[in-house]
Amino acid sequence: MTNLKTLAFFATPPHDCSYLADREATTMFVDPRADINKRLYSQLTSLGFRRSGSHYYRPHCEACTACIPVRIDTEHFRYDRNQKRVLRKNADLTCKLVPGRFSEEYYDLYERYIVQRHSDGDMYPPSREQFTSFLVEGATDTWFLEIRSAHRLIGLAVVDALEDGLSAIYTVFDPDEDKRSLGTFAVLWQIEEVRRRGSLYLYLGYWIKACRKMNYKTRFHPIEALVDGRWQVLGLD
Repeated sequence: MTNLKTLAFFATPPHDCSYLADREATTMFVDPRADINKRLYSQLTSLGFRRSGSHYYRPHCEACTACIPVRIDTEHFRYDRNQKRVLRKNADLTCKLVPGRFSEEYYDLYERYIVQRHSDGDMYPPSREQFTSFLVEGATDTWFLEIRSAHRLIGLAVVDALEDGLSAIYTVFDPDEDKRSLGTFAVLWQIEEVRRRGSLYLYLGYWIKACRKMNYKTRFHPIEALVDGRWQVLGLD
């Protein structure tokens, strides 16, 4: 059986960084032939790895440590005034977890989101094959959070279940519903789902201080960061 001691890892050649201009990045991948079960996935996540489709990876840059894994300790999380406001203005929505899969309804929302919100990013242009390889393939215990307004799908959050909580993989929402702050709402819903399951952590991937698109992650207090191999409350001074 595959475990942390028997896993093989591979590093990519240097490539353009997706987040910081004029920098190169190196990525470490778990051997794609490895059998990754829920326990091993949970262990990898606690070590700072992320899942993208069938691939498990983490930054491995020699001269840069800007990408910092972060997670929310849901036991100590407290809502701030703005987060309470987000819950109130979305009280009319219905949310449901369903097994992760492809559907045209999901893809239509994904396509609109990528085209209107991330046309300058690596995900553009979107395709059905991209949606499937990114969000459906490689799933071990993956769920889609449907967020609906009067039966209309306006948000979709992809969530992986771990032994110690949940991993927030990706969230898309209707660009016309921007005033609802659905990205924040999806994180808040997942925090409560972690609590309902009697678990502890919601993993949010990487935070980069110089990347403005990631600032929302530090609005959830307290947030923990994996620094020098140890999870600790992130200092934001």
